[in-house]
Amino acid sequence: MAAKQAYLDHLRAIDLFDRCSTRSLEKVARAGDEITLASGSLIVDQGQTGKEAFILLEGTATVRRNGKKVADLEPGAMIGELSLLDHGPRTASVIATSDCRLFVLEQRRFLAVIDEVPALAHRLLSALAGRIRELDRQYYG
Repeated sequence: MAAKQAYLDHLRAIDLFDRCSTRSLEKVARAGDEITLASGSLIVDQGQTGKEAFILLEGTATVRRNGKKVADLEPGAMIGELSLLDHGPRTASVIATSDCRLFVLEQRRFLAVIDEVPALAHRLLSALAGRIRELDRQYYG
């Protein structure tokens, strides 16, 4: 029981899930899987079709777009969340820069959780809007 609570607390620390009830977090936890990847592993590959998103639970990763480093990621970062909305191509590659533990959420399972927890869709839309605003600020000033 203590391990389950620690896991839910870890999910709650992620912006997307920080306002979720314990019951909602349990639904999210059941919908995903946990994986580990070694340092140097490719998490997502730019241009490839996305079918899932990842949440970095432990470790670090680097985001590269067209071969250029654009960001470093730490625990709590969400990777590939656009794939929760469509099966479009990945916009960047993400490479583990240390051994990583990731929570993987496949689109079909995520959409089923959204049907049960609509507030999660609101959080995802808010996160995406924030990214669009940041990109707009960077591009247009």
